[in-house]
Amino acid sequence: MIKQDILKRITDVGVVAVVRAENSEAAIRISEACLQGGISAVEVTFTVPDALSVIAGLAKRFSPKELLIGAGTVLDPQTARAAILAGAQFIVGPNFDPEVARLCHRYQLPYLPGCLTVTEIVHAMEAGCDIVKLFPGNAFGPSYVKALKGPLPQVNLMPTGGVNLENVAEWIKDGVVAVGIGGELTAPAKKGDYAGVTRLAEQFVAAVAAARQ
Repeated sequence: MIKQDILKRITDVGVVAVVRAENSEAAIRISEACLQGGISAVEVTFTVPDALSVIAGLAKRFSPKELLIGAGTVLDPQTARAAILAGAQFIVGPNFDPEVARLCHRYQLPYLPGCLTVTEIVHAMEAGCDIVKLFPGNAFGPSYVKALKGPLPQVNLMPTGGVNLENVAEWIKDGVVAVGIGGELTAPAKKGDYAGVTRLAEQFVAAVAAARQ
C-alpha cells in the first residue's frame, strides 16, 4: 500500500487503537474487536509479549484494506525493520529517532514519532514525518494543540495518552488529525469483555465523526 494511502486511512477514521496486552492472544482479540467497532488501524506495541508474531498473524489474516497494522513502542531501527518485515504498515514510537525515520523512508512507510516540545516536533517534521504523535497527550491536554498550532499551523498531530470519550471532541476541534487511544478503549479486555471493546470503538469513531462535523 502506498504511504499516502496509509496516512489517509489513519486520518479518515481518525482513531488508532493502541494495543497493549498481557499475551499475544489477547492482543489479537483486542485488534479484532477494534476492527469490528470501526477502527481500522491498530498499533501493536512492543510491550506485548511476542509482538512480532501478533503483527505477523494479523497481517496474514487481514489485508491492508481491511486493517492497518502498526508497530508501537519502537525505539530503534532494528525493531522497526523487524516489525516491517513481519507486516507492519506504519511505525510509532514514544520518542523521535532520526535513524528510525530514515529506515521508514527506505521502506516508504509512515513513521509517527512521539514528541512534546516545539523543538522535537520541528526535528520530526524536518525528518519527513507526516504525522507527529503528541506524547504524552495528558501532559498538557487539548489546549496545548492550539498553542502549538500558533507557530506550527502546518503540523499534523495525533495525541496519545489522556484521550477519552469526554475530551476526544475537544482534541479534534482543536486541530488534531487523529487520536491514539489505549487503556480508555481496551480496558474491558482485561475482564475478557471484547464486546465491550467493540462498543467503545464504535463510540470513539462516532465521537470523532461528530466533532469533525
